[in-house]
Amino acid sequence: MQGLLSFLQNELLGMKWLDRLMARLVAAAGLDPEGRLGGSIRFFLYDTIKILVLLGCLILIISYIQSYFPPERTRRILGRFQGLAANCLAALLGTVTPFCSCSSIPLFMGFTRAGLPLGVTFSFLISSPMVDLGSLVLLMSIFGWRVAVLYVVLGLVIAVAGGTLIQKLGMEDQVEPYIRAGALQTVPGQTLTQADRFRFAWEQMTSTARKVFPYVLVGVGVGAVIHNWIPESWIVGLLGGGNPLGVVLATLAGAPMYADIFGTIPIAEALLAKGALLGVVLAFMMAVTTLSLPSLILLRKAVKPRLLGTFVAVCVAGVILVGYLFNAIQPWLVSI
Repeated sequence: MQGLLSFLQNELLGMKWLDRLMARLVAAAGLDPEGRLGGSIRFFLYDTIKILVLLGCLILIISYIQSYFPPERTRRILGRFQGLAANCLAALLGTVTPFCSCSSIPLFMGFTRAGLPLGVTFSFLISSPMVDLGSLVLLMSIFGWRVAVLYVVLGLVIAVAGGTLIQKLGMEDQVEPYIRAGALQTVPGQTLTQADRFRFAWEQMTSTARKVFPYVLVGVGVGAVIHNWIPESWIVGLLGGGNPLGVVLATLAGAPMYADIFGTIPIAEALLAKGALLGVVLAFMMAVTTLSLPSLILLRKAVKPRLLGTFVAVCVAGVILVGYLFNAIQPWLVSI
């Protein structure tokens, strides 16, 4: 059983066979696949191909599932629940919407305009970019299934806790008046055939691939530089166990950036290989995917500064706590 799990982790999800193939190609080109230049090229080719292949397969599957949950149906489902159950459901529904933080905000506006409780809409807004089915599989390909599952579970906890706290604070008056006053635009229901669903999934895959491709290239490029050119001692000194503020620094560094999880994974992979602690790496990923500067600018158009500040504070605090938790349990995760 252990051998099967190892094969699935390394050869199917991790695609280590592809890494070995890239090493042979780099060597055939007259470069050392373990050297700086050859290693950078090997890392770039391997991670780019791996992420794009996994991304294509995942988006097809996720988009097919998403075809059963258009925004109007999602709104109706959420409207049937109240309290903590509604927050939990909103966070879970966020996992089947593979959107970046900016793409999630129009849905957040629509749900708020439809009269859903503010805390419920914020649980969705936090969960949607931070945690999705694609992130689960991609994280498994790098960190293993234990880390991937725990990352998703803790991301959902942040989403539920954050939305619940915002609801308890009673900040409905902090939503811009035009959001509450606007009428929700609904689309007449229609029955999709299986062909329609597969067509929708294919269109979503190609559209998403075009949008994330530049971020994947940038992320893999940065990862290649970190992996092969930056001394390990620098990474360990700044983000290793010797710096108790590593999680805080990673969170604050990641928050202003704009990328999705597909662009941050190669950077995280390179940082971890260089000796950065697991919690530091995952805190960076969570901060990048949830708190990008462009998304906060868009969100400011829908909510007032006090609510925006509360949202940022809740997310930053949650990400930092998760980062330190992963640092604390990293030896246990490695040992089992």
